[in-house]
Amino acid sequence: MDMKKVNPNLTLLALAISAFGIGSTEFISVGLLPLISSSMGVSISTAGLTVSIYALGVMVGAPVLTTMTSKMNRKNLLLLVMFVFLIGNLVSAFAVSFGMLLTGRVVAAFAHGVFMSIASVIAADVVHPSKRASAIAVMFTGLTVATVTGVPLGTFIGQLFGWRMSFLFIVAIGVIAIIANFFLVPKNLSNGKSISFKSIGQLLVNKKIVMVLLMTAFGYGGTFVVYTYLSPMFSEMGYSTSMIVILLIVYGVMVAIGNTIGGHFANERPAKALFVMFSLQGITLLLLQFTSGNAILGLITIMLMGFFAFMNVSGLQLYVVQLAERYLPETVSMASALNISAFNVGIALGAFIGGLVTEYIGLGYTPIVGFLMVFIAIILTFYMKKDK
Repeated sequence: MDMKKVNPNLTLLALAISAFGIGSTEFISVGLLPLISSSMGVSISTAGLTVSIYALGVMVGAPVLTTMTSKMNRKNLLLLVMFVFLIGNLVSAFAVSFGMLLTGRVVAAFAHGVFMSIASVIAADVVHPSKRASAIAVMFTGLTVATVTGVPLGTFIGQLFGWRMSFLFIVAIGVIAIIANFFLVPKNLSNGKSISFKSIGQLLVNKKIVMVLLMTAFGYGGTFVVYTYLSPMFSEMGYSTSMIVILLIVYGVMVAIGNTIGGHFANERPAKALFVMFSLQGITLLLLQFTSGNAILGLITIMLMGFFAFMNVSGLQLYVVQLAERYLPETVSMASALNISAFNVGIALGAFIGGLVTEYIGLGYTPIVGFLMVFIAIILTFYMKKDK
């Protein structure tokens, strides 16, 4: 690619806009569950399938569809993926049955998996090698901004105008993203290398790759043991409903700041940086176990948790790509896709375990369980850091 003809900042902006839409879609239904439940005549737990089915779609769709589209020009694939994203959300918006709504969620999830895989590669490809983690972090900023503004705004729209309008809001973001990708992403991106389904097996028998996937699932997922139930935790601290909304926005800002800083520090030696990030997150979760009973100290600790929550994302994504380039260069896109699946495994696992802890032990014990998950990642990262 002729880097002189590429404006990396504009390309990363287009990818961040797309990631904003993707991130808003992933979590939008969480705030809409009561509305969907009432409208579709299903229970809240059944309506919750709109969350879990989406995560399942990402986990399965990322590696499978990445394989099927591996030979496509990356810009064309990016545009196609965002078009599928539009279709999925349109199906959800106009669903006449709960089954149709779930179908729309699965279609959108398939787009999510491929997008996060291809966008990471594009982001790393349009900048100098020393800036790759930072570039990936910029792209992921769209996801973090979605947690700050996209999801609350979508929920607010749903409460005022109905949950279907929330999905149309997502569609509008998708249209903007397609236009931005068409004009701001360079045409001369290289085609992906042909990969087959056997590359999944090749990656999963590579010890180092598997270690990073486990680091992603446990290290990233550990925070979700607590984060999933952050609102009730704030309530137990004595904060009002209106104040909780403000605190969640501040939490999202901390996530965005941490994500940007994490990308900067992971550029050169991601394994070393990840060890420090996971260690600090583990310490914060352990500290929260003792401060959650105090409104001020608990709040400060939770904001620190937010600061570290996404700090590891770009480093993990860069690290798995680097290892794939070193050991299995023909499987780089698949390695990226599998790591996206690992992120979603972590989200699902963390949320599920957090639910069990909350129901059978108590909300106050979620931080220590989250710490134990992150501690597994700390051990794995320490081993990888030592193994040059």
